[in-house]
Amino acid sequence: MTSPQGAADMPPGSAAISPETMEFIRAVRGRVGTVVVGQDVVVERLLIALFTGGHLLLQGVPGLAKTLLVSTLSRTIDLQFARIQFTVDLLPSDILGSEILDQKSGDFRVHKGPVFTNLLLADEINRAAPKVQSALLEAMQERRVTIGNETFKLPAPFLVIATQNPIEQSGTFELPEAQLDRFMLCHRLVYPTPEEEKEVLKRNAALGVRREDRGAVARTEFDVLEGGPVATTEQLVRAMEAVHDVYVSDTFTDHVVEVVKRTRTHPALELGASPRAGIALVKGSRARALIHGRNYVVPEDLFALAEDVILHRIRLSYEALAEGRTGLDVLQEILGPYGNSAAYQGLGAVAVNGRRNTD
Repeated sequence: MTSPQGAADMPPGSAAISPETMEFIRAVRGRVGTVVVGQDVVVERLLIALFTGGHLLLQGVPGLAKTLLVSTLSRTIDLQFARIQFTVDLLPSDILGSEILDQKSGDFRVHKGPVFTNLLLADEINRAAPKVQSALLEAMQERRVTIGNETFKLPAPFLVIATQNPIEQSGTFELPEAQLDRFMLCHRLVYPTPEEEKEVLKRNAALGVRREDRGAVARTEFDVLEGGPVATTEQLVRAMEAVHDVYVSDTFTDHVVEVVKRTRTHPALELGASPRAGIALVKGSRARALIHGRNYVVPEDLFALAEDVILHRIRLSYEALAEGRTGLDVLQEILGPYGNSAAYQGLGAVAVNGRRNTD
């Protein structure tokens, strides 16, 4: 007899997923699909970040619709949205806000920056200096901002979605480990398939022009989404609550601990994953299970999210770099039947079909 991981030992009375929550997920994915072709995995990662309150880093070459995705999501759900274009001359006050002297009263008043929003798009975050990048640390971890002598809470929900270009080195700064660790997920976008790219070209050719003033401008994909949001903040909150009802077995938690521990002991790594990685794997797996209509997690969730959760949190040793190894190679070793643990080798086999033998 076989059954999904966690289903056999699920306690009686586990909360079922409401049809309203599943309809909310379908509506959001469908609305985004009217603007963005393909990228289903990226949309899933965006929803995981939203449902868990985790921050997301999108990495990819220019032209893969990173900014369009985030903009479309903000217009699909009734959320406040702000975008910051990170540049080398950006200041921390441009993000957080500052104290301004009132000439009439002689007192200082606080001018809040764009960080006071629900969904913050940090576009090309690695173009700003480390001092500016660090200005987001308190906001991302504690959901609050200190301006002068005052501390302000950020709106709820609050989510940072950052983008960066992995190929340009001129005028960019590497993100510090402390900030990278605060991103729950780092997803690497890939080029669309030929079929998807053909659909992109067909849709773009059909956009036409938009009359404006006495002239006209060519329409872009940013002009496609019309009408109001299809989902409310209250529906998002209910989905966030539903994530916490997703069942996680002790066996699954043990596997997460084992995966994270192996990043700290692997000979090719000089820096392993922090405890935040394990927390992110469990939270992300719960959200992914919900998106796929399950109220329990399976090993497939762990394996699907491991790259996005772990890869940006580990660092190869100089010896491993000299040998031409990559972080992905090492992570695949860790996730595969590696070492002497029979239970963990079993997890590697289970990952193929997401099921286990419960005889």
